[in-house]
Amino acid sequence: MKKSKQAILSLLLIGMLLISVGCSSDSVQQRGENTGDSDGKIIVVTTIGQIADMVEQVGGEYVEVRGLMGPGVDPHLYKASQGDIAKMEAAEIIFYNGLNLEGKMADIFVRMASQKPAIAVSEYLGDEELMEPEAFAGHYDPHIWFDLNLWKRAAERVRDGLIELAPEHRADFEQNAEAYMTQLEELHQYALESIATIPEESRVLVTAHDAFGYFGEAYGMEVVGLQGISTDAEYGVMDVQNLVEMLVERKIKAVFIESSVPPTAIEAVVEGAKVQGHEVKIGGELFSDAMGEAGTPEGTFLGMFRHNVNTIVQALR
Repeated sequence: MKKSKQAILSLLLIGMLLISVGCSSDSVQQRGENTGDSDGKIIVVTTIGQIADMVEQVGGEYVEVRGLMGPGVDPHLYKASQGDIAKMEAAEIIFYNGLNLEGKMADIFVRMASQKPAIAVSEYLGDEELMEPEAFAGHYDPHIWFDLNLWKRAAERVRDGLIELAPEHRADFEQNAEAYMTQLEELHQYALESIATIPEESRVLVTAHDAFGYFGEAYGMEVVGLQGISTDAEYGVMDVQNLVEMLVERKIKAVFIESSVPPTAIEAVVEGAKVQGHEVKIGGELFSDAMGEAGTPEGTFLGMFRHNVNTIVQALR
């Protein structure tokens, strides 16, 4: 009788183990069925290209990233399409910037968060680490990727979000994140050394909108934007005139256009300075809220950031 009970208990334990293994397999299979993807990868939806690139670096072979905003797209003005909403509904996890960058999508993220992880990569940053410009109506500056030390914190949030979703890949996510953050640190040092070669009086970065505040704080540059933090802000004739007068008075020799902002306003500033007898050149195109085309160096975050540093240094040095 005792042997019979032991045999039954053994059979029950084996059955429970098989069910557990079966559930684990079903979970991976379900992932593919739910997303229309047969290889079992984690389907991730992101907003801006900078986050898409980061998730690809940290997630590695285990993720398929579907970005909503491509080259030249302004996230401040972006409105989600029905196709975008369908992508988010099909995803297992969503990463966005937060801090009101994707302001017109805020309600969508709240709704999605009731169904699946919808994570702001800025979540780990404390109030003391964030900039709060007076002109931005009490909101924080969302352009945190321009301080690479802050962007490391964003990478940590991506890493942890992926681990929470797929803990079986923890070791790989941690290793990938560490390698990515090492690259960010190397680029941070490169930026510090490069910007230091610009004469101190020439370290003034004039752009279409005030997206480079964190960059200026991190790398010792004064930043002046024609528009405010968001391109949703209006600018007028007086804004243009004030910027022209500043360029003339301080003999600033270069201003910059941005890939995601029409160049018209900056061109008007250049013409205004010319009328007053001061030649200002357009020092090149910077990538601010969007990255470059896929397949180009600027189509990666590291390449985009390095391009910006090199363009600024070449124009102002």
